[in-house]
Amino acid sequence: MATGIEELFRSFWPLVLGYLCRRTGDPGLAEELAQETFSRATGAILGWRGEQPAAWLLAIARNVLRDHARRGRPLVPLDESLLEAASPGPGPELEVRDLLGRLPGSQRRVLELVYLEGFSHAEVAAMTGTTPAAVKTLVWRARASLRALYQDDATR
Repeated sequence: MATGIEELFRSFWPLVLGYLCRRTGDPGLAEELAQETFSRATGAILGWRGEQPAAWLLAIARNVLRDHARRGRPLVPLDESLLEAASPGPGPELEVRDLLGRLPGSQRRVLELVYLEGFSHAEVAAMTGTTPAAVKTLVWRARASLRALYQDDATR
């Protein structure tokens, strides 16, 4: 069991640390949160159902990050926004949420992971077992679908 945990640590430390560093903007804090992530993973390894290890660890990292934010420490705001995909209008946040709900599940999920959760294409690829290029293509298609839904609604 120790070898499995050690392998997870060696293989996925850079991925987890990179995600947390981008979200916090502080390499020292990101390292502390990454350590907490692997500590929680060690405690939960018996409950791991064998899914993608990157997805499992990034989900734990996201929860560690949320716990950190709940304690009142600010996170770095994400640069990209889903609102770029739609032109501004009355209540754009509500329109985008409605449009997201009408997208196919895989397109909606990839947009949520990239734009709302802040994962990079490489991290989403690791979670889904695909390549970063495939994720980039899916994001591009999902944005095009979102734009088409918006334009369809605008012409009504």
